[in-house]
Amino acid sequence: MDHRPDNELTREEIQVKYRAINDAAQFPAWENVEKELYTPEEIAASHLRVAMMTELVRARKERGISQKKLEELSGVKQPIIARMERGSTSPQLDTVLKVLAPLGKTLHIGDMK
Repeated sequence: MDHRPDNELTREEIQVKYRAINDAAQFPAWENVEKELYTPEEIAASHLRVAMMTELVRARKERGISQKKLEELSGVKQPIIARMERGSTSPQLDTVLKVLAPLGKTLHIGDMK
């Protein structure tokens, strides 16, 4: 029977945690790698796509609409909607607008921050 307190780690658990922290310290943060690989414009475009698709998924799920139902409402095929949500495609503007409309959403152009 183990008689150590709940919050006390074994030697092996401490070693595993130390190795994980040490391994993580050897790799640069993604933000630093991203800045080396991409231009500021490419990074901004990527962040915009992620924000748009995150909002699309959130709005669809909030309304309880499946991708298949969104296909019916928007006229955009479900596999395209799935690829949009995964971020594995860069949809044309008219496709994005077709998908957003049944969700009660649209695009807005505003000042850059």
